[in-house]
Amino acid sequence: MTLTKRIYPDQTIGIIGGGQLGKMLAQSALRMGYKVAVLDPSEDAPASATSHLFINAPFDDEQALKQLGDASDVITYEFENIDGPLLEEMVDEYYVPQGADTLLTLQNREDEKDAIRNSGAKVVPFEKVESDEDVKAFTAKENYPVIVKTATGGYDGKGQYLIESEADLEDETIPYGDTQFIAEKYLDLEREVSLTVARSAGGKEVIFPLQENLHRNQILYRTIAPSRIDYQKEAELQVSKIMNKLHFTGVFTVEFFIDKSGVLYVNEIAPRPHNSAHHTIESCNISQFDAHILAVTNQPLPEITQHTPAIMMNLLGQDLDRLDNELFDYPEWHVHLYGKTSRKPERKMGHVTMLTDDVEAALNQLKTDFEKE
Repeated sequence: MTLTKRIYPDQTIGIIGGGQLGKMLAQSALRMGYKVAVLDPSEDAPASATSHLFINAPFDDEQALKQLGDASDVITYEFENIDGPLLEEMVDEYYVPQGADTLLTLQNREDEKDAIRNSGAKVVPFEKVESDEDVKAFTAKENYPVIVKTATGGYDGKGQYLIESEADLEDETIPYGDTQFIAEKYLDLEREVSLTVARSAGGKEVIFPLQENLHRNQILYRTIAPSRIDYQKEAELQVSKIMNKLHFTGVFTVEFFIDKSGVLYVNEIAPRPHNSAHHTIESCNISQFDAHILAVTNQPLPEITQHTPAIMMNLLGQDLDRLDNELFDYPEWHVHLYGKTSRKPERKMGHVTMLTDDVEAALNQLKTDFEKE
């Protein structure tokens, strides 16, 4: 189904995925007056508490997906790794304004980077590799270090191998064969930034302020918005090239690297709400989740304004262990807990946003209060 139509409050939005992103999407939809149906394999998924209909089933359960489709006036998703053929069936039978083609392209790093490169946007040098010899051939052109990554299924640093020398390559056992890999040039980074954009089913586009990101152990640790390094216009130009090549409806985020020489590279694209834009709930006139709901229902999108600079910190399992009894002792912290029942180290359990006109002072306070042992 390819028709573009407007979905009105009191109609039902179906969401594939009931994690924290699904929960926050549902909260925006409920506030606007929509009904929400959610499909997720975890019976205690965060979005189960924010839905009119919760379907507890695997993502590849055809009957469950049909139940979601039959109950919904529009369908969206909160994560990328949806079974391709099943998504194509959903697009054929139900109203899925995001379509399937772009998501299927972004599920594979090689295809994604090829599409970015073909758009004219600047991407980190990469090549498909199937053996250590392929990696050595790549390093002969790009030099060490390189990162070898799985082409599919990786997130938060999973499926990545940092190779700093030929000795590392000999020591590291990379499971070539059934798994596809790419080798990517390792950049000496000055900064990581991301740009969140929303495009409605009718073609209206709005852009959020550029976000400055810090990762620890390959997981987003902190976001500052707007970025303290101003690459907004250059990032918008790169995103415009990508949007001319790939179809997007809803919210998506493009992640960038800035190397020590000041060159901006596209890293990857998330075709959904993104961790680095959580601050928008408090800091902007509408949040990324509001924007996504407005976009997929084809409601008018307002131009984005950020009324106060913001710092967002992820709350991982170990952070909750440290701060459990103190989270609400800081009135300047906007605390979001996702309602996950199982607490594990490195698992995203929530986030904290601080609004401030003095980012450096707020960073010093967070270093003392948030990061204390």
